[in-house]
Amino acid sequence: MEKERETQDRVVKFFQEELGYDYLGSYGTDNQNIEQKLLGKYLKEQNKYDAETINKAILELAKCAGNQQKSLYDINKEVYAMLRYGIEIKNLGEFSKHIHFIDWKSPNNNHFAIAEEVTVKGTHDARPDIVLYINGIAFGVIELKKASKSVANGIRQNIANQSKDNIQRFFTTQQLVMAGNDSEGLRYGTIGTPEKYYLIWKEENPEYNHNIVTDLKRTFNRDSCEVSKELLDSDIYRFLNKERVIDFLHNFVIFDSGTKKLARHNQYFGVKKSQEKLKEREGGIIFHTQGSGKSLTMVWLSKWIRENIDDSRVVIITDRTELDEQIEKIFLGVDENIYRTKSGRDLIEQLNKKDKNLISSLVHKFGRDENDNCSDYIKDLKSNLSNFEARGNLYIFVDECHRTQSGKLHNAMKDILPNAIFLGFTGTPLLKKDKQTSVETFGKFIHSYRLNEATEDKVILDLRYEARRIDIHLGSEKRVDAWFASKTEGLSDIAQAELKKRWGTMQKIVSSKSKLERIVDDIIFDFEMLPRLKSGRGNAMLVAGSIYEACKYYELFYISGFAKCAIVTSYNPNIQKIKGEETGEEQKSENIKKYTVYKKMIANYFNITEEEAETDARIAEFEKDVKKKFIDEPGQMKL
Repeated sequence: MEKERETQDRVVKFFQEELGYDYLGSYGTDNQNIEQKLLGKYLKEQNKYDAETINKAILELAKCAGNQQKSLYDINKEVYAMLRYGIEIKNLGEFSKHIHFIDWKSPNNNHFAIAEEVTVKGTHDARPDIVLYINGIAFGVIELKKASKSVANGIRQNIANQSKDNIQRFFTTQQLVMAGNDSEGLRYGTIGTPEKYYLIWKEENPEYNHNIVTDLKRTFNRDSCEVSKELLDSDIYRFLNKERVIDFLHNFVIFDSGTKKLARHNQYFGVKKSQEKLKEREGGIIFHTQGSGKSLTMVWLSKWIRENIDDSRVVIITDRTELDEQIEKIFLGVDENIYRTKSGRDLIEQLNKKDKNLISSLVHKFGRDENDNCSDYIKDLKSNLSNFEARGNLYIFVDECHRTQSGKLHNAMKDILPNAIFLGFTGTPLLKKDKQTSVETFGKFIHSYRLNEATEDKVILDLRYEARRIDIHLGSEKRVDAWFASKTEGLSDIAQAELKKRWGTMQKIVSSKSKLERIVDDIIFDFEMLPRLKSGRGNAMLVAGSIYEACKYYELFYISGFAKCAIVTSYNPNIQKIKGEETGEEQKSENIKKYTVYKKMIANYFNITEEEAETDARIAEFEKDVKKKFIDEPGQMKL
C-alpha cells in the first residue's frame, strides 16, 4: 500500500510528464495566491503590454484578491470576473488597454505549473499538498490521502482551510478545490462547497476514456474493488489536462445567489454535445432526469450561444406560469439579464426588435384554466404579425418539451419562427408514443442522463416504493386490533383505559368511505405503526392530482388531528387571484377553497390569526421553512 508521500511524489511527476505542468518545487515559506513574477513574465511574453500597464494590472488583481473587508464568496466572484473577462488599464495620456490574465482561446499559450507543500500564513498556518497555477495565479488545490484513508478526510481539510481561523484569503483566487486518493479517485468542488456536494468526474469523450498511466496502455475499471494508482491518475488526466481545464473554468463556473457552483459531468457533456449540434444548425432533445440540474445546463448553454454565435438570441419557452417564474429567478440569480415577456403581444414585439438577447415566455399550451382552449391567445398572436420579422439567430429552448410538442401553440410558434433552432429539454420518462413524437418535433436525442445514472452518482436518492392496497371495510378489525395492541404494550390499566377512548376514532378511520379519507387514514395508521415514521425520523410525501386536491388532503389531515403536515406546491395565496369569484353561494370556487386552506395552514403553523397569515412576508417565511424542513432536512419537520 502506497504511503501519502509516495502518492504525492507520483502525482507531481504525473503532472509534469503527462500534463506538461512546470514544477515550481516545494514552497516552504509564506506564500500568496498570486505569484507576481510569474504573472508578469507571462504578460510580458504576450508582446501586447508595456511594463507600466503590466504592473498596474497585477496590482489591481492582487488588490482585489487580498481584500480583507468582503466575504470569500464576494472576493472570489470579483476575481473570477477579472480572470474571465479581463480588466481595463488606463495610463496617463493613453487610451485604456484591455488586459487578459488568461488566454482562454489557446490553452497551450498559458503557463501551467504545480507546487507542493505550499506553506500559507494565516490565523493558523496551513500547507496544502498541491497547488496548481495558471500564469502564476493559484486556481486549484489538491489534498491527497493514502488509499486506506477516506478521501473525505482531504475534503474536510480543504473546508477547514477555508475558514477565517486558517488560510481563507488563499482561496480568493481558487476555482477548483479537490481531494483524492488511489482507492476512490479524485473529488472536486469549489470554495464553500459542502462535503456532500463534492463531485466525481465521469468521462464521455472517447479520446480521454482510456486509463492514463505513464505507459498509456493499461486499462482499469472504476467499479473494481482493487486499489489502483491508475484510478487517481486517470481522473487527474481527464479533468485537469490543459484543454479541458481551460474550457471548464471558462464555461462551466457559476455564482448562484451566494453559492458558487461547478458543472457536473452530465451538465458538461450535455452542453458540449449541444454545441456540436448547434454549430451544424441542428436541434434535438436533452434528456436529463429530474433533479440533475437541467436549469443550470440551460444557463451554461445559453451563455455559450450568445458569446460564440453571431447575432444570436435565446428564447426559453415553458408551459406554466410557475415554471416561467422559476426560469426568471434562476437566470437573474446567476446575473443573467433575462427578459420575461408579459403577453403574446409583448413576445412578438420583443422578437421584432433586438433589444433583448435572452427572453422567457409561456407557450400557453394549457391556457389560463381548464376551459381555455387557447384560441384567443393564438388570435392575439396572429393579429400582431403584420410587418413582423423575428430578428437575429434564434435558439428556442422548450422546457418540459414532452408536454408542449403537440399543442396548437407549439405549431404556431414554429410557424412564426421558421428559421429558429429548437432544443427540447425534459427529465420526465417518456412513453413510447411521446418519445416518437418528441423526436419528430425536436430531432434526435443529443444527450441523455437517466434516473439510474443520477442515482448511482448520488445526485438524487433512489426511488423505493411498496405496493399498497388500502383496507376500506370496517370488517378489517385485525388492523384496529394491531393498532390498539401496539399502543397498549407495556401500559398500565389506567393508561389502557385512557387509550380506549381513541379506539373509536380508529374504528372511524378504518371505516371511512371517501377515497381521499381512506388514503389519509392509511397514512395516519402508518405513522402510528411503522418504526421509521413512528419515531419521527421519517416523512411521508403524498402526491396529489392538483393543488385543489392537495388542499382537500390537508383539511382531512387537520380534521383528523394530524398536525404534522403541510402543502408543498407552487401556489401563492394572493387575494388578487380570487377577486370576482365570490358568489355568495355555500359552494365555493376551487380558487377560493385553495386560498382559504392556505391561510388556515399558515395561521396554524405560526399560531397567528388567518388575517395575519395573508402577508407576503408570512407566506415567504412559511415556504422557506417548509422547503427546508420537509425537503432539505427530511425527518426534521416539527409543527
